[in-house]
Amino acid sequence: MILDSSVLISTERQGKNARQMLTSIADKIGETEVGISVVTLIELAHGAARADTSERRAIRQNFIAELLTAIPIHPVTVPLALRTGQLDGENQARGIRIPLSDLLIGVTALELGFSVGTANLRHFRQVLGLSVVQL
Repeated sequence: MILDSSVLISTERQGKNARQMLTSIADKIGETEVGISVVTLIELAHGAARADTSERRAIRQNFIAELLTAIPIHPVTVPLALRTGQLDGENQARGIRIPLSDLLIGVTALELGFSVGTANLRHFRQVLGLSVVQL
């Protein structure tokens, strides 16, 4: 399963760490391989940089540091980029617009044969062939 930033942000805001999050996910859906897209890492780093207090920034940075040791981070590869561009073009030709970051995360899951774990059902359910799990 590839986790979307919505799940990670919710976890961090609840004061939980990455390992607690993984335990919670396993309790809900069973043991499964869990990772994130490098795009999600970018989103988390962005959020840490925009924190409104130094304390909140430190908490977010610590969460990211722990996450880096807890789960794999999957890169955007050339095949993934090409597939994302193709899907984005096809979707937009049909009037469907999915934010590029969500599309990249969704296609990462597709390329790996994984589902996406998210609270953002609206965007990910529009990615053809993607299995979406609400967390």
